[in-house]
Amino acid sequence: MIKRPFAVVIVGMLAIAMAASAQAQLRGHGGPVRAVAASPDGTLVVSGSFDTSVIRWSLERNAAVEVLRFHEGAVNAVAYLPDGRVATAGEDARIALWQPGEPQPVAVLTGHTAPVVALAVSPDGQTLASASWDHSVRLWPLAGGAPRVLDGHAQNVNGVAFGRDGGTVVTVGYDTTLRIWPHDGAPAIITLPAPLNAVAVAPDGEIVTAGADGKVTMYSPAGELRGEIEAAPAPVIALALSGDGKRVAAAGIRGSVAIIDRATRRIERMLIGPGLPVWSAAFLPDSRTLITGGADRVIRRWDTLTGEPIGAAVVGAPADPLAAYAGDPGAEVFRACVACHTLSPDEGNRAGPTLAGVFGRRIASLPGYNFSAALQKLDIVWTPETVAKLFEIGPAAYTPGTKMPEQTIGSPDDRAALVRFLEKAAR
Repeated sequence: MIKRPFAVVIVGMLAIAMAASAQAQLRGHGGPVRAVAASPDGTLVVSGSFDTSVIRWSLERNAAVEVLRFHEGAVNAVAYLPDGRVATAGEDARIALWQPGEPQPVAVLTGHTAPVVALAVSPDGQTLASASWDHSVRLWPLAGGAPRVLDGHAQNVNGVAFGRDGGTVVTVGYDTTLRIWPHDGAPAIITLPAPLNAVAVAPDGEIVTAGADGKVTMYSPAGELRGEIEAAPAPVIALALSGDGKRVAAAGIRGSVAIIDRATRRIERMLIGPGLPVWSAAFLPDSRTLITGGADRVIRRWDTLTGEPIGAAVVGAPADPLAAYAGDPGAEVFRACVACHTLSPDEGNRAGPTLAGVFGRRIASLPGYNFSAALQKLDIVWTPETVAKLFEIGPAAYTPGTKMPEQTIGSPDDRAALVRFLEKAAR
């Protein structure tokens, strides 16, 4: 059942996220990262997670700019619109459109009856396409109006992309079919040997698909087979195309990402992560840097020319906000919070409120911060005991109704170290 929209900016104590050095990985989600997208200028990334949250990140600051809550289930797809707005879609079958800085969606698109798992924006920026497990695709005019519905897939639709002309729509599904939909009329249908998980369209119109057999397949805009690459020995679950069309990134269920030269149809190199599923991938506008998100909750940056990860965190580096506390066990616990919370009043708020002077302060009372209504109703004063309790039992139990991602600290020693650190650092 789909309930009425509800949105809050995640605020609460010590909510999430880490960025230790000027080129660090981004840590913040409380569950696997299901979707990532880069802004047109490459300075921002938006991510969606199984934890139901959306985070907008600054790559220049390596910090969370906004943490948004709306969807009543996993956030499966995200996309940047040309005007700077963000579209998100989720397990709850809804699509939300967000204006930067606004705590609630400026529009909510409803009509799907099952999870929405992929989004695509038309080349002219006028239409948003959504693929759903209700076996349909919807084309939403962003200026308003009823969507065009594309029905025909026999099972879940897992991917959608626009052709270069903007009028053609390409879809793939669990029914093993690739469908090329003209502006009017019936689609061309190509049946493949295995279920399909993702599709992308290159600048020259070539169609790239990937699926459960680990293969990446290329087709002409009309659907003629052009090439096939064995990208992985297991299902490929995400695709990304560089802006210049030269490279394809094929992310697999076993944690590797194949970087494919589209011209030669050869794997240039493999990006090797921690061995967990990589659910999402997106190139930055430089066509070289790849962003990935996966089951380990981490958003990684990769140099696809070298195959190396960009910017492993270096404790004590000049940009490390905790450099002055090197060796403090409480500071290391707090490192999971620095992208969303500052310790000094001069640094101000980030996605979460500053923690300067937190002890003795009533929850949701810091002036100048837009707290959620759920937090404002709670009768909690932050003390060493209440902070420790928050992380002993978790935000869902201690601050019910906030929809904060679960962040618990199981070790009593670690909780005590965190409290001691905050007592001296958050004055």
